[in-house]
Amino acid sequence: MSNLTRYKRLASIKTADAFADHIRGLGIQLSFDEHLDSGQTLGQSYHLHDRMIGNRFAVLPMEGWDATCDGRPTELTQRRWQRFGASGAKLIWGGEATAVCHDGRGSPRQLLLTEHTASDLGYLRQLLVDTHANHYGSTNDLLVGLQLTHSGRFARPNDDRKLEPQIVYTHPLLNPKFRLSDDYPLLTDSKIDELIGDFVQAAVYAQSIGFDFVDIKHCHGYLGHEFLSAVERPGCYGGSFANRTRFLREIVEGIYRDAPGLHIGVRLSAFDMLPFRAGLHEIGVPEAWSEQYVYAFGGNPENPLEIDLREPIAFLQLLSTLGIQLVCLTAGSPYYNPHIQRPAIFPPSDGYYPPEDPLVGVARQIQVVAQLKALFPDLAIVGSGYSYLQEWLPHVAQHNIRTGKVDFIALGRMMLSYPELPADVLAGKPSRYRSICRTFSECTTGPRNGLSSGCYPLDPFYKEQRLTLREATPKAIE
Repeated sequence: MSNLTRYKRLASIKTADAFADHIRGLGIQLSFDEHLDSGQTLGQSYHLHDRMIGNRFAVLPMEGWDATCDGRPTELTQRRWQRFGASGAKLIWGGEATAVCHDGRGSPRQLLLTEHTASDLGYLRQLLVDTHANHYGSTNDLLVGLQLTHSGRFARPNDDRKLEPQIVYTHPLLNPKFRLSDDYPLLTDSKIDELIGDFVQAAVYAQSIGFDFVDIKHCHGYLGHEFLSAVERPGCYGGSFANRTRFLREIVEGIYRDAPGLHIGVRLSAFDMLPFRAGLHEIGVPEAWSEQYVYAFGGNPENPLEIDLREPIAFLQLLSTLGIQLVCLTAGSPYYNPHIQRPAIFPPSDGYYPPEDPLVGVARQIQVVAQLKALFPDLAIVGSGYSYLQEWLPHVAQHNIRTGKVDFIALGRMMLSYPELPADVLAGKPSRYRSICRTFSECTTGPRNGLSSGCYPLDPFYKEQRLTLREATPKAIE
């Protein structure tokens, strides 16, 4: 059996009984509703702070890496945000990861929020809102945020092919994996203080151009996430849990001071595991490690392939104390264990074939989110990792909202191939078979190879460019 056929394709599962049998065969917990209720459950509104959010669909921040060199949106960026607005989802979580300073960009074409680009991003937000209004009328129940980020260890501000990492601590596995010496310089405390100021200033700009909230990104191995595992860093930003969350707390304090009334959300990798690499037959295997592993936030130090939610629970308690109610949960990192973060049968060009049926990864995230939601009923919890479910996405989503396992169903990759999925589900329409994301991972492979991010197999707009792009960078879309 080849690597691409070792797991059952979900598109081949046509009945609820067959889907239930498949779930039982995998030995996982994953519930779903056999019959859809024409959007009644997923169309419920949600009251947050002083706002009503019109339904339970959310759009995840999708980096297009198609901005200008100085961080302004291009026509490609605008097209993507218009599609987000047309999707029917009422919670736009960030729209796109936007860097707070040039050195923190994950690509030379990532959006950047500064004094010079603020009006352009304001136009981008208005374009989304106007598109939503043209399709659905009122936007009073639409909540639009902006994800603020610094790529940290994975910064590539000047050249797609050149990492220019800004790291919080020396990681015994990630440093060698990404060819960093053990004495590679760490961010100083004074530099971290400057970055906190950059986040606060970006939040001020975001409020001035109309965003309802900002997301202080703490996921996927980027800077905010790396602080959470900096147990071996000396000084006031490492070691104790209080020190490792100081970065977040000082940003929040600054936003409350300088942008009063602006709401705050946090996208969090609720658990992490060992980095993986391609092993025999290019199937992912964990990196070798025999000691206690303290570098995975939400992981068990004694067995870093197991989840330990004690610190994530403490983190959510901290968010509640800080008055933050919006929390979007994800896991792991696309750079070192993508099957944990983004279950898919087809790996990106720099990845590996999944070591488990991707449905196992979907169920893992859903179960963790359900556990945390049960502990924090007052938080607005947004779940991710749903795109791999394909035709069964609405069935699982409806069940999870109906049973209170999560408050919002967030879509990422599916937004690139089929942005109207929420609108179709809410209208009781059948899903468009030919538009459903099959997790081909080309939306990741493209940026990894210097291209913009889009759905080359299924979006006609990008599909027309496929031949040209293959000639330019063959590996990117094979």
